[in-house]
Amino acid sequence: MSGAGSVVRVVVPATSANLGPGFDALGLALQWHDVVEAEVSSGGLEVSVSGAGADDVPRDERHLVVRAMRATFDAIGESPPGLTVRCLNSVPHGRGLGSSAAAIVAGVLGARSLAGGGLDDDAALALAARLEGHPDNVAPCLLGGLTISWMSNGVARAVGLDVHPDVRPVVCVPESRLATEAARGLLPDAVPHSDAARTAGRAALLVEALTRRPDLLLDATEDALHQPYRAAAMPATMALLQDLRARGLPAVLSGAGPSVLVLTTGEQEVAVPDTWQVRRVPVERRGATTSRAGDTPVTAKLRNAGPA
Repeated sequence: MSGAGSVVRVVVPATSANLGPGFDALGLALQWHDVVEAEVSSGGLEVSVSGAGADDVPRDERHLVVRAMRATFDAIGESPPGLTVRCLNSVPHGRGLGSSAAAIVAGVLGARSLAGGGLDDDAALALAARLEGHPDNVAPCLLGGLTISWMSNGVARAVGLDVHPDVRPVVCVPESRLATEAARGLLPDAVPHSDAARTAGRAALLVEALTRRPDLLLDATEDALHQPYRAAAMPATMALLQDLRARGLPAVLSGAGPSVLVLTTGEQEVAVPDTWQVRRVPVERRGATTSRAGDTPVTAKLRNAGPA
C-alpha cells in the first residue's frame, strides 16, 4: 500500500451504451471526463466533490467512488488506514452518459494503483461490471473506443475496436434526468421474434458501420428492442430522436436516455430546441488513465479483456 501523501489521479471518460440496436452489448467512450484524485491518509475518510452532481451525492462511505475503492481493496486484500478522495465531475448525472460507470472505474483503478497492483486487467473489468450490474458502460470507460461486452459464466468480458476517424459523435443533453433503473423497468419480458431478429442484424451492421463504413450508420442504428418501449418515459427525447432520424441523422438514445447521441460524419449539423445542450464530443480512444503526481498517465490495458 502506498504511503500517506502519495496522490493517484484517475481520468475517466463519459460513455454511451447500446448505440441503438446494440442493447447491453455495445458502448462508446467519449472525450468528456471526470477526474478523481485519491490518497491514503493516516485515518478516517474525507470526500470532496465539485462539478456535476455535487449537490446530490454523499460525502461518506456511500459515495460510489469510495464503494468501488473499498470493493477493490477487499479483492486485493488491502485495508488502508484512511482515505482522502477528491472528485471533479464534468459528466452529467442521470442523463445516460455513464456517470456511474465512470465513478466505479475511477474507484477500481484508483484503489489498484494505491495498492501497487494486485488486480489484473481482466479482474478489474469483472469487478467494475459486477459493481455496475452490467459491462456495457464500464467496458468502454476502461478500454476506450468502441467496445463489445458480454458475460461468460458470470464473468464480464469485452473486446475493444477502433472507430472510423470520420465518426464524430454529438451529444444532445436535456435538462431532465431519468434513472437507469426506471428506464429499464419499462422493458417487456418478451419481444416479437421479428423485432429481435431485425435488431440483431442491425447490431452486427453497426459494428461494420462504426469501424469501416460510416455511410451505413443511419440503417445500422435502427432499433426495435428497447427504444420504442422507453418512449413514454421521455416523450421530448423520442420526438427529438425521430426528428433527427427523419432528417437523415443516425440518432439513438444514449444508454437508457434521456440524452440523444448522434453519430455524425464530417461536419453534419445537429439543430435541436434551445432547451437542449448540444456538445460535439470526439471519441475517446485511450479509455481511463491513471497517474501519480508528476508522472505520465497510464492507459488501462484492456483492449482484449477476458480469458481466451
